[in-house]
Formats: sequence, C-alpha cells, structure tokens
Amino acid sequence: MDADTGLFTPDSVTWQVHGDPMMWVAGVRALYLQALHPRAVRGVLENSDFRRDAWGRLLRTADFVGATTYGTSEAAERAGARVRKIHSMLGATDPDTGERYGVDEPELLLWVHCAEIDSYLHVVRRSGFPLTDAQADRYLAEHRVSARLVGLDPAVVPGDREEMAAYFEKMRPRLAAGADARVVDDFLLRPPTHPLLIPAREVLWRRVARLAYASLPPYAHELYGRPAPEPAVVTRRLRATGSLLRCVPARLRWQLPPKHILRAMARLGPHARPAPYRTAR
Repeated sequence: MDADTGLFTPDSVTWQVHGDPMMWVAGVRALYLQALHPRAVRGVLENSDFRRDAWGRLLRTADFVGATTYGTSEAAERAGARVRKIHSMLGATDPDTGERYGVDEPELLLWVHCAEIDSYLHVVRRSGFPLTDAQADRYLAEHRVSARLVGLDPAVVPGDREEMAAYFEKMRPRLAAGADARVVDDFLLRPPTHPLLIPAREVLWRRVARLAYASLPPYAHELYGRPAPEPAVVTRRLRATGSLLRCVPARLRWQLPPKHILRAMARLGPHARPAPYRTAR
C-alpha cells in the first residue's frame, strides 16, 4: 500500500494508453511530425547518431517514456534531469539564418512534446483503443507533468484537445519539409540494418513506417509532397493493425525491453496491470 505509484498512477489514462502496442506506430508518426520544424530537426541531425544507431535511439525513447510513466517518482525525476542536462549542453545552427541556438529553447521543447503526445493519443485512439473525449482531454492534461520533466513550464503546454488543435494551427506557418526533413523521411523508410535483416525490414518495418506516415494530418502530407491517403482507409488499416497486435498476449509483449510495466506490476501488485477496459468503465 505504501509503494510509490510514480508521477502517473494506475488509475491514470496515461497508464493504460502507454501499455498499448500501437505506441510503436505512434512513435514513428511523432518522428515524421517533429521533423517538419526546421530548427528542431536540425538539432537532431547535428547532435544525434540516429542514422548509425537507429534502434538504440528508439529504445532509449521507449525507455524514457516507460520510466516516466511506470517508474517511481524518483526514477521519473532522474530520467527528466538526465534529459535536461543533455539538452543544456547541445546547440545547432539554424539552416536558414546561420544563427546558433540551444536545443533546449522552449519553442523547440514544446514542439517535440506536442508532436509526441498528440501522436500517441491520435494513433492509439484511432486504432480502436476505447477513450472518450473527456478521457482524451485528461490524457493531454496529465502530460503537463512529462512536459515539466523535459524543462517546460506546464502552464504553456496544451492541456486538452482544443488547446492542442489551436497550438498546431499556430505552428503551421513555421513548418517546412526541407532537406533535413527529407533525410528523416528517407531514414524512416530505410533504416540501416544488418544485411540479413533487410528482408524483415522491407516486410515489417516499412509497413509500420508507411502506416505511421499515413496517419499524419493533411498539412503534413502536403509539406512532404505526397498525396494524402483516404482517411477512412487509414483508419481501417490502423484498426486492423491494432487488433492484430493486441492479440499478442500482453505478458509476452511486456517481456521486451525496457520492461517497465512488469516492474511496476511487481512493485504495486496485479491491479497495476494497464488495460483498455479500465478506461472503458
């Protein structure tokens, strides 16, 4: 009874949503969206080895999300402090003006946060995870906590769907699919891998990347210069993929790294198991 439930509790919407396997598709969508901010993507390209360590970067992101969602309060705060420290030491050069800037500028942190959280909510919900509008708003409000961990003032972070929509509308004039975004686009379709795994990449990964890309908002398709697919078709594909992945036993899925859900259940008891039915009540 005295165990630390962390920054998000087993009763939170976040606890349930982040246990869904469609989070992997949502994470790729977030990368496509984040790349449309020229200064944000320049910061990634100048300071990241993601082109050589693609899978390591994805696992580190999954580890941060898992630690802040399911870890103890101390573990979440420690993960946030580590991210803030790394960001404080990194800078990049504006691709248009040549200006040097820090990657921890509030505007960039906010863009990365909103693109990520919006993608998680959009993909998981559109793929059939049961969330009411009120629960979707609650999810966004809960993530003012994760925004604080990366150095943002929670008061400036969109806390419901209306505020999030207004934020993206405001940001649209600042977005572009320049050369850096094209690098990310190409990378996500063809991430480097061992030659023996190339067939698996073509069969599995490319399908994930294409589905993530298809789920982007219409303005993102316009910026990338490819026709937007029919929304109803994308929704059917998301639902079919979600149904397929959810057929895999959760205990089996949770054995994959970083195993934060299993550790949370061991710490808190079986009632901490994330599940869609807990939001459907």
